Amino acid sequence: MAGTDEDTVAAADDALYVLTALLLTPAKFPSVLGDDYPEACSALGLAPLVDGYGLVLGQDGSGARWTVAIDDVSLVAVAIATWDCGMEYDLSPEERTVVAALPGWPLEVAVAAPGVPAPHDPAPEDGDGPPLSPPDTSAWGPAQRRLGADEIAMHWARWREQLDDDAFSPSPKDPEAAAGPDGASAAEGAGDAPGAPAGTGEGTGAPEADDKAAKPGRTATKEPSHRGVRRVLAEAWAYIDSPPPLGRVRSSFGSGEARTLRADGPGWSLVARTDDIAFVLLDDEPGEVLPVGRGPELPGLLAALDKMAVRPN
Repeated sequence: MAGTDEDTVAAADDALYVLTALLLTPAKFPSVLGDDYPEACSALGLAPLVDGYGLVLGQDGSGARWTVAIDDVSLVAVAIATWDCGMEYDLSPEERTVVAALPGWPLEVAVAAPGVPAPHDPAPEDGDGPPLSPPDTSAWGPAQRRLGADEIAMHWARWREQLDDDAFSPSPKDPEAAAGPDGASAAEGAGDAPGAPAGTGEGTGAPEADDKAAKPGRTATKEPSHRGVRRVLAEAWAYIDSPPPLGRVRSSFGSGEARTLRADGPGWSLVARTDDIAFVLLDDEPGEVLPVGRGPELPGLLAALDKMAVRPN
């Protein structure tokens, strides 16, 4: 939620009318900007501080867009929590906390400050790079894939209730269940990818996507790619022995004692509950959401990922 009309912060020798704010920390960052925290920081030209940043988005008196990065993360966290409760909060960071005033906005902002010109990028100054702009999400790719994973994590129950246990193929670790009448594997001949754990239990069905899902207006696949999912699980297992960049594996509150896990990697995103199944999205499977049954391997993988994951303070 945006701040009040009176919210201001000093930036670029002018008053900034605060429209909204967000966190850029290892445990919580706009995933549309990158697969991990350092990549998201790089998109803004910021060094990946251990404690992260608070980002304040607004307009100056001329209507120009500005993003102000501050190192007082707790101040921004309190403001966001207060706005989420429907209350006003005067977000006015002290000048000493300002790390950078960056032209432009890294994300879309649907509101504008009253009484000033329409939002526009400020005029470039000598030495300035291009102004920040939101990633292109008009076509399927990493940004859209990560947004789709965000949607599933936010609305887990809605996605999960569209699947039952019958939607998943038998685990290849169960020879009697996995073999067909001619002894062929139920894994459709995909076989084990090098280093991939057996028994992924990928589903043959997937929930229908709503208009905010992986790709707006698209439906999730009913025939997931075994090989693609198994590659993702193999790479996720590799994270246990070789930790990835900070923020590629995150753990947040789920329901009950469960945790919601989010893991990302080159060309893929995984969303899971520690007591349930997982969903996989791939750059090379446009608009598709691939369910992964628990089987004998997934619980151990999720427990190991949760143990190493970054968690909100």
